Amino acid sequence: MSVSRPPAASARWERPSSRVAELLRAGAQFVLEAPDELIAEIDAATFDGLPREIAEDPILAAAVRRTNRTNLYAWARANVSDPGCQVPASVGSEGLGLARDLVRRGLDDAALQAYRAGQNVAWRKWMEIAFTLTSDAEELRELLDVSAGSIFGFVDSTLRQLAEQIQAERDELTRGTHAERLEFVSLIINGVRVSRERAATRLGYELEQDHTAAIVWSDEPEPASGALGGVADAIVRETGGLRPLVVIASAAALWVWVPGAAGGAGGVEVASLEAAVEGHPEVRVAVGPRAGGADGFRRSHLNAIATQRLMMRAPSRPRVGVYDAIELVALLTHDEEGYGQFVKRTLGPFEAASPELRETLRVYLAEQSNAQRAATRLFTHRNTVLNRVARADAMLPRPLSDNSLAVAVALETMRWG
Repeated sequence: MSVSRPPAASARWERPSSRVAELLRAGAQFVLEAPDELIAEIDAATFDGLPREIAEDPILAAAVRRTNRTNLYAWARANVSDPGCQVPASVGSEGLGLARDLVRRGLDDAALQAYRAGQNVAWRKWMEIAFTLTSDAEELRELLDVSAGSIFGFVDSTLRQLAEQIQAERDELTRGTHAERLEFVSLIINGVRVSRERAATRLGYELEQDHTAAIVWSDEPEPASGALGGVADAIVRETGGLRPLVVIASAAALWVWVPGAAGGAGGVEVASLEAAVEGHPEVRVAVGPRAGGADGFRRSHLNAIATQRLMMRAPSRPRVGVYDAIELVALLTHDEEGYGQFVKRTLGPFEAASPELRETLRVYLAEQSNAQRAATRLFTHRNTVLNRVARADAMLPRPLSDNSLAVAVALETMRWG
């Protein structure tokens, strides 16, 4: 994907006139204060050009969003401070971390070209801003000329340095065991058939058995040393100490597979995992279902990713998620438009009820309409639960007694997204 420089952009760097410098400063300040919708549009354009391995991975996708925001604000801050300056490349910890993760996934610097699509959106938005700053044709011409050189020069130098960093990381990492392991595992996840013997040799792990996949990750780009590994070890202990496969997926994520074992959902006790992450507040865990063979190895991991996606957008920010518990929600929310219509039809005015009222009804239905058990879970009185349920029933389009299953599903999907 390539983008040509706008015709107004000048090859020779020139400082703007004092009047245009003030206009540029005003526009850059507007960018710093712009609503999240502007960033969202740039993100959407970038993601349209990203390889599927990045766009569908919550950790890498979050890194791309952070990098977009960092770069946009770096350019704007520089032009508030010194309008029309030649903004230096922005390759901080976010960009370096992304470069490292791309190499670990076996991707190259071609993935960076997706940023050009985001650059196009940013340029169009900047032109809209410019037309609000002045109606003088000569001032506008100079403003667009100077800012085009600044924006495109900044992006060019940033992507060039990122590409150089990717090459340096490739030279360092591609010969390493972890990089080879990640590359081989990625082939299996993408549906490539590999022999049992080859997998055992390359991974030291048997594919022809039951597996439970887990993703251990941090919302922080650089989690505390040992935090991810400590939680991964807890997963292994929970499954009886059987030899796992642990792959470094990025600086902030581990992919884990453990041989199938007796236990709770997915072969792993949720309560034990919650205890394991308690000492590491930045760490979260998504667990796939237990499944067999090479296909099960792949499916359990993909289901763990689906769980991770729900966890990352859930308002409650759960620390541990298990696919077996949210499978219906994952299937429903895959069609976002259909899911939204289902919730609106099912809940009606109750969709806008207070979180307390919605949570009471959700727990009440989860406890099979047993008010006492719901009261125990909610740490409240049974009569309080019954009163809230009656208020909720009055707000629903259909009586709860006629539509309890659909209401329960709608409330559960709202909880996760």
